[in-house]
Order: sequence, then structure tokens, then C-alpha cells
Amino acid sequence: MIVWVIAIGALALAVLAVVNALVFLRPSQSDVVDNDASVSILIPARNEEQRINLCLAYASAQSALVTEILVYDDQSNDATAAIVKAWENIDRRIRLIGGDALPAGWHGKPHACHRLAENATGTWLLFVDADARLHSGAVERLLATAAHHSCTLLSAWPGIKVKSLAERLLMPMLNFYVFALFPSPLQLISNAPRYALAHGACLLCHRDAYWRVGGHAAVRDELFEDTALARHWRACGQRALCCDGQQLCTVRMYAGLREIWRGFEKNFYPGFRRKWLFVFVLAIHVALFTVPCIGSIVFPTMPFAVAASSVLVARVALALRFRQPIWPSLFHPIAELFLIALGISSFLRWHSRRGVEWKGRLYRSSTVEHGA
Repeated sequence: MIVWVIAIGALALAVLAVVNALVFLRPSQSDVVDNDASVSILIPARNEEQRINLCLAYASAQSALVTEILVYDDQSNDATAAIVKAWENIDRRIRLIGGDALPAGWHGKPHACHRLAENATGTWLLFVDADARLHSGAVERLLATAAHHSCTLLSAWPGIKVKSLAERLLMPMLNFYVFALFPSPLQLISNAPRYALAHGACLLCHRDAYWRVGGHAAVRDELFEDTALARHWRACGQRALCCDGQQLCTVRMYAGLREIWRGFEKNFYPGFRRKWLFVFVLAIHVALFTVPCIGSIVFPTMPFAVAASSVLVARVALALRFRQPIWPSLFHPIAELFLIALGISSFLRWHSRRGVEWKGRLYRSSTVEHGA
């Protein structure tokens, strides 16, 4: 009986993943925008000497709708600032903003975004991560999509660039992790905060609405500031949406296994606002996405076969939608075991005295707890 419950659960979530793969909001193909629109590209950067050069090259290639490109140097101790200063001589729109000491109660990225917004003059603010590469025409299509759907916050879910074997095996799990559980069609039907989704690599906000809702100051202590901002945006009565941004923006989030582990160890547990939700989602991944795949090999039965096939269909559907290779789907059990271990490690680190270190800053559990 229990194995059939597992099979039905896996099948139901596979259906959700396939639906998401089919109907996840696509950006407008139009490049016709309001003639009065102006865009400030805002890039928070801390120790990004390996990435900032290409980021600025792609940002600089955007059209004249982009009136300024501001980079906030968040007290980097590498060559980030020097690289940006060199770019100031190439493109007059580029300007470096020196970083301040991080105020009490703030996390680094929300503070950097807040300072960037304070210095921006565009009618639209486009927050872009230093590892993001904006495609040609991205700004026009973002503006056209926001206008078409009457939203004042639009995030583009980026294409994920991978190079190493570890990245090819593990990074597709990010899309599976999100789109096997998030009902993306409902974001268009309801403006409830629970249907908010955003990716900080590419986040477009109308400046007036940004300040009206309090901007990044409202999520100053969030590590998942992107989706937290989208939730807050909706709670304030403004419309926030997330679209498929593969044709707009590409990121290589982490280079190699070590960076993947450290990056997601920092983010995994804080992504949940309640301990029970973290445990619940991890239990789903164990019971519905891992046990059937292993069970179908060790104890081949019809329920396990149905569940394992459902997981495989979901992985393939999402791989096709997000233009990723299909073969890593065959190694799903390995990726799931990695994800589960990562989640447990993230939880333990956040609840230990060690905390999590990221780019020279230490974060502990008191900075992420929202409830039991």
C-alpha cells in the first residue's frame, strides 16, 4: 500500500513538472518598448575579478535604453574595482560605487542592491549578478514582457551554463528541485505571495514601485533575497512574475564540485522559512524521488517502476525545456543523494557554532531563522 502511495505521489509531481515544462512563462518576442523608459543595470560585486569583465562586456553591448551601468564594489579584496575602473574609460555609462561597511542587521547582497538603487536614475532597475551574461536585446524583451503582463517586478530564470562533469550531473537538479514542486501557472492566476518566484541573476523592477514597497531594505536580512523580495512585492499589492530567461540571460553559477557544495550549502536551508517545510521537502525527495529509483533496481516491482519512470519523465521534460543534456537524468539517484546530503549538511552548519562562510563573511542560524 505504501509503495503505491509513493508511486502516485511521484506520478503527480511528475505531471506538475511536465506542465511547468510546457507552460512556464515565456518572455515576449517583441522589442517595442515605451520611448520614455530608461534602464539602470545594477551589479553587486564582491571578489568577482574572474567574472566581472565578461558581465560588463555583455551589459555594455545592450542598447541605448540602458542609460547607466553601476557596479557596487562590496569591499572586494581582489582586482574587481580595478577592472571596473578600466571599463569606465571604455563605456561612459559604467560607474563604480565604492562599498561601505556592512550595517548591522543587513546581509551583503541586499545592502549592495540597496546602495545601487539609491544611486540609480533609470525608470527601471535591472539587478544583474556578476556571473550573468545578458543576451542581445534582453533589456527590450524584459521591458516588453513586464508591460504585457502589467507587472512591476519581473525576474528571468536564467539559462545555466555548465562545463565540468560535476556541473553537468548536479546543476540540472536546480531546475528539477524548483519546477517539480512550484506550480508556475498559478503565478499568472493569483498574486498571492506563496506563488512568488525569482532568480537574483536577472531581476527587473520599476523604480517607483521599488521604493514604494521598501526595496531591498524590506529583505535586508534574507539570504534568498530574490524570492523574498518577490513575496514582499506581492504582499504589498504589486505584481511580480518570473519568466523563462534562457534567451535573455545565462549564468555559470558555480565552477566545479567544491563551489557547488559551498554555494548550495549556504543557500539550501535558508531557502525555507520554516524548519518543518525544510523537513517536508527533504522527505519528498527521499520518499518520492530517491527510494523509487533505487528500489526499482534492488526490488523491481510495479509501484517502484511507475515512480521511477515518473521521475525520469520529469527530468527529461525539464531538460528539454531548459535546453540541457538528457543523459544526466539517467544518474538521477546519484544527484538526489548528493542533494539530500547537501541539505542535511546545510541544516547542521546553520545550527552549529561554525555557521557558513561565504566570500569572507560568516553567517549563523540567528540570521536565517523565521520560525520553528
